[in-house]
Parts: sequence; C-alpha cells; structure tokens
Amino acid sequence: MTVKASAYNSLVAQTNANPTLAAWGDTLKPGMKAVAVSRDLIKEGLTHNTLIEIEGLPGQYRVLDKMNKRWTRKIDIYMGKDVDAARNWGVREVEIRWTPVESDM
Repeated sequence: MTVKASAYNSLVAQTNANPTLAAWGDTLKPGMKAVAVSRDLIKEGLTHNTLIEIEGLPGQYRVLDKMNKRWTRKIDIYMGKDVDAARNWGVREVEIRWTPVESDM
C-alpha cells in the first residue's frame, strides 16, 4: 500500500503533555521502531502491535500509536528525540507491507 509518511518525536510540542505515552497506552522510548497510523488504516488492518515494513527503512516497525482523526492514508514514524532525523525525513510517499492478522471470529 502507498501512504504518506512523516516523522515525529517524543516532545511536548509535537504531541501532548505526556509525549512518551502512545494512544493505545504503550510507552515510547528512543530507539524503538514504532509508528502511528491514521485511523482509516486501522480499518485496513494496521491495528495495535501490527508489524510493518516501510520502503527505504531497515527492519520492521510496530504500530503503537494512532494519529489525529484529520489524517488519512498516512503513517508517522517515531524517531525518539532526534528532531534533525525527523526533519530530514520530511514527508514522502512510501510503500508499506504487512501480514494481515487472521480474525478468530
């Protein structure tokens, strides 16, 4: 799937008063490979703890956070406190891949 990808940091100015607390209750720590996803992507199967691969980045990233409702078809890559890395990433279109989780229903 092609999505827009930006980057964010665990700083009050970019999130809220508790910048290390993710939307599902996980604690973010610098060095983690984590992403926030737009809520429409949750409906596509990118649910809490889903592992994804992001074009141009090594390894797998875990879905640990949700983005504001105003965003669609977008991910936000967690870059700890490295503001320069987040700015250098900017916003770009990337391909992401994941294996859908089978439902027990």
